[in-house]
Amino acid sequence: MKKIKPLIPYLLLAPSVAFVLLFAGYPLVNQFVLSFQDFGLAQQFGAPAPWVGLTNYVKVLGDPYFWQVLGKSLLFCAWTAGVTMILAVGLALLMKEASPWARTLLNTSFVVVWAMPMLAALTVWQWLVDPNFGLVNFVLATFGLEQFNGFSWLASSPWTFHLVASVIIIWGSMPLASISIYAALTQVDDALLEAAQLDGASYWKRLRHVIYPIISPVVALIGILQIIWDLRVFTQIHVLQQSGGISTETNLLGTYVYQMGISQSKYGLASAIATIILLVTVVITAKYIHMLYTRGDD
Repeated sequence: MKKIKPLIPYLLLAPSVAFVLLFAGYPLVNQFVLSFQDFGLAQQFGAPAPWVGLTNYVKVLGDPYFWQVLGKSLLFCAWTAGVTMILAVGLALLMKEASPWARTLLNTSFVVVWAMPMLAALTVWQWLVDPNFGLVNFVLATFGLEQFNGFSWLASSPWTFHLVASVIIIWGSMPLASISIYAALTQVDDALLEAAQLDGASYWKRLRHVIYPIISPVVALIGILQIIWDLRVFTQIHVLQQSGGISTETNLLGTYVYQMGISQSKYGLASAIATIILLVTVVITAKYIHMLYTRGDD
């Protein structure tokens, strides 16, 4: 019994580790292997996949369109993740200071938005920006902006398309981020805030020197997740493209991989692009992940 006792934690962890390795590790390894093969439509019907080494990576990195999509994706991710985090922190602080009924109303609204099926939400958003019957164009035209009569937000230009997409993504991302940061705010000891206030610290100084250092691990974690989600965003972009957006001009990394793999059956190239996205994500988030581990050790 004494010999088995030290093994109990590992035995308890074994099912979870096996689950992760099976459902996350295997696809990742398989994707990495495919990126070194010329795996296309023929291989789905039993033809052997030839090993091509780094050819897929050379093709991807030598394609100007890939760099164009990568640049747009990074800018889009920086915009959506940055605005989401700023608004989420602001809303969390507002919830902390709000009255109980107002806080309950905000929490309920956030849960409803977060729980709404994405396709259902996108259907509503498509109606809002519809060129002929959309509420957005109607309101803008009512205020004298006649150029928005019949204006197509999704087909007029890539930047208006991405503006609509970013609004939808930020709207859908804020609830989870706000609730998580608010939960962290509730752990700030009121005695610390009262002591800082008695020492003459203004609200902004209390926020900077007392509140933020305590909630920063949660803010960093949500920020990392937001960067990962927004860098590989797919559903919102793909659905909006089907509603009028020109895919070659509005592609981001998620839809680019989908079109390369599913639409064109170039699974080797798609796997190489997906692997590059993974490496880019690791590079971007490595500093924040290291900070979280360091704080955890402290």
